[in-house]
Amino acid sequence: MKVYISTDLEGISGVTMWEQTREPDTAAYQHARHLLTCDVNAAVAGCLDAGATEVLVLDGHGLPFNFIPDELHPGATYVVGPGRGAHSIVDSSFDAAMLVGYHAMAGTPNAVLAHTQSSKAGCRYWYNGRESGEIAQCASVLGHHGIPVVMVTGDDATCAEAHEFLGNAVVTVCVKKGTGITSCVMTPPQRAWQMIREGAAEALRRIGQCTPFKLDTPITARLQYGTKEIADKARCTLSTRIDGRTFERTMDSQLEIHKF
Repeated sequence: MKVYISTDLEGISGVTMWEQTREPDTAAYQHARHLLTCDVNAAVAGCLDAGATEVLVLDGHGLPFNFIPDELHPGATYVVGPGRGAHSIVDSSFDAAMLVGYHAMAGTPNAVLAHTQSSKAGCRYWYNGRESGEIAQCASVLGHHGIPVVMVTGDDATCAEAHEFLGNAVVTVCVKKGTGITSCVMTPPQRAWQMIREGAAEALRRIGQCTPFKLDTPITARLQYGTKEIADKARCTLSTRIDGRTFERTMDSQLEIHKF
């Protein structure tokens, strides 16, 4: 059984401030790297508990290198470093996927560090008229290859969004409950790690109940920036600008989901 794990940082247990995710020279970010690595290790351990024979983990957060190499679980392999490319080595040989440390889409009330792609640019995305965040975007790429997402971890809003887009069978692990964009009721990380491990094992037992995420094609896609000034600097060469902040294009494949 071959499993792919995609990671982010904002939804990791113990992370609740932008400083932990944006500022590589701070002690807060360096500690967040440790928390991320431990959440990943818990997911890998759960996969192995359930009989996975191969686990590949993507360092999916925007900064160049987020894992702590010598702390990583030896039972998996890892895609890391600048230029690694989001999901660039995924193919139909994977049986299941997990999204660890994800966050809710931009504008979600009381969701911890909620955004879609660039939080600083205020991006929002729609596909076939439905606003979507990074959970749906990632699931779309995986769905193109026929890979179901079987587990999502993050805050309570992230878990609700996962069920909304991926169905009730997907396992969700709530590691914090948001009370604002930078505040939460936090599950202590050591308890969260056990929850993630147990969730990952359960998720692999549900592979047959989860289906790959699909969009009707051609896809009508829309990207809106927070301000006209930011949109003016965007390089959306594949799209038509329909107003001061918004670009639109038609996509023929779910693999194009990020391309504007």
